[in-house]
Amino acid sequence: MGILQNVFSRFSQTIKAYTGDAPLMQAAVSAASNVIVADGEVAGEEFETALLGMRAHPILEKGYDTLMLEQELYEGIARARTRAGRVENLRRVAAIADRSEEQRQNVFLIAADVADHEGISAIEGKALTEIAAALSVDKAALLATAQALPSAS
Repeated sequence: MGILQNVFSRFSQTIKAYTGDAPLMQAAVSAASNVIVADGEVAGEEFETALLGMRAHPILEKGYDTLMLEQELYEGIARARTRAGRVENLRRVAAIADRSEEQRQNVFLIAADVADHEGISAIEGKALTEIAAALSVDKAALLATAQALPSAS
């Protein structure tokens, strides 16, 4: 039964890649949005990093074009400007808590990349802690093993 279940899972993932996986996209957008707004200012670099991270994910890249992701990210940022909106974003993140560890880690790492522009500030670290809890992933382990590459200057 394990082989059949594995084949079905891969087929399902391929179908989602081409039709779009709204809960996964909403989780990535919402996690990135909470981090972008955490320090009180919306930096263009953080916005671009969020888009690049989502475009690098094969399911999101195939299922959504850049304009759709931008629009969703603007909406997520607008939500994140209020406490109720940040909680709503966390609910959208938690909606994928039953997904594979790889998908949950990828959503967390998109948010971590957004936070890591000039080092992760305390407030961004708090947002990442909330996101990690919603996703049931190990924040410290992911941050320690998935260091950002230094930029080529």
